[in-house]
Amino acid sequence: MELYFQKEAECMPRDQIRALQSEKLVKQVRHVWDNVPYYRKLMEEKGITPDDIKSVDDLHKLPFISKKDLRETYPYGLLGTPLSEVVRIHSTSGTTGKRVIAYYTQHDLDLWSDCVARAIVAAGGTKDDVVQVCYGYGLFTGGAGIHDGSHKVGCMTLPMSSGNTDRQIGFMMDLHSTILCCTPSYAAYLGETMKERGLTPEDIPLKAGIFGAEAWSEEMRQDIEKTMGIKAYDIYGLTEISGPGVAYECSQQGGMHINEDHFIAEIIDPDTGEVLPEGAEGELVFTTLDKEAFPLLRYRTRDICRLHYERCECGRTFVRMEKPKGRSDDMMIIRGVNVFPSQIETVLLNNGYPANYQIIVDRVNNSDTLDILVEMTPEMFTDNLGEIEERQKKLVADLKDMLGIKAVVKLVAPKTIQRSEGKAVRVIDKRKI
Repeated sequence: MELYFQKEAECMPRDQIRALQSEKLVKQVRHVWDNVPYYRKLMEEKGITPDDIKSVDDLHKLPFISKKDLRETYPYGLLGTPLSEVVRIHSTSGTTGKRVIAYYTQHDLDLWSDCVARAIVAAGGTKDDVVQVCYGYGLFTGGAGIHDGSHKVGCMTLPMSSGNTDRQIGFMMDLHSTILCCTPSYAAYLGETMKERGLTPEDIPLKAGIFGAEAWSEEMRQDIEKTMGIKAYDIYGLTEISGPGVAYECSQQGGMHINEDHFIAEIIDPDTGEVLPEGAEGELVFTTLDKEAFPLLRYRTRDICRLHYERCECGRTFVRMEKPKGRSDDMMIIRGVNVFPSQIETVLLNNGYPANYQIIVDRVNNSDTLDILVEMTPEMFTDNLGEIEERQKKLVADLKDMLGIKAVVKLVAPKTIQRSEGKAVRVIDKRKI
């Protein structure tokens, strides 16, 4: 039986969702116009006023916001309320420029925790469950967001944060954790460690995992599920929009339901900004409908995916987003070809290799190079160089079929690529471009 945290909202008829979004959008545009001078200036430059926005049909008239705008307005330029109403901040872990700070009123936090609670319940969570939160706490949204959502459901919450794998496994076994929440790469690492310690899926008390914050493939999901004996659910979010819980998977695992009563999703052409028709692949854009302190209209996520509007068998009517196939700004262009790390991971996992790998891109004599280090499992490790060479050739051929370009593959011994307890560092780009 499918469970819902807020059934009336999650199963709302599509026409009612649209009407609610239109009503909220009109109010939010007015809120932004009145309280965010930077955004009002962008609207004026496009010749738009709040009177021009009467429903979601007018959304396309509004200007986009990108991470560049967020950095340019650091720290308070996009704040939509007085600082006295702000009760918390979170911040991105960006690698270039100034950090992005997102602000939250208590109302913002309450709505965010509702969204996460929907995700936990969709994964089978009830007040009788024990949720082990291994996302990082602090400025990162993962730990705090899942923590508050777990409380909303009424679960016993273990605020473990990331790292200290011995302690993670000890608490999991002793307190009988039933739902694990962390990055997929750390889940894979935990599963690998428990397997090495002789723990079978029958020994592990977990029934579900909610994994996000980084890209992961369907093959990686199946590997984690098999190792831990769980059902692994995807969750999606961005610090700029609220954090985890913007979208979540249900039991059907056919895409992540976007909480459309709080967010409007669009798919655009990443080059032209044109809104694309239903079912088209493009860049995901979000508009926040309820955010008070940090309202964003038409925020470009850079994530590439599709949206599906047909009704889900779980009964939820919210549109579903596919797992992002990559990011338009993280996408690597190698010898003129668009390459996503997720494509490489799919090939590796299809060939039976674990999820630990590293992609090294460089430029030698004005030509791009693509080197991939891949860990062998203890079972496949051998000192037979001929056998290793044959395996490497197979991967090179499969990768060329997938990517259209040739890569250099080097199989390495188990545990020789550094493990990650947070977001995995998959790509090292040494090119000066």
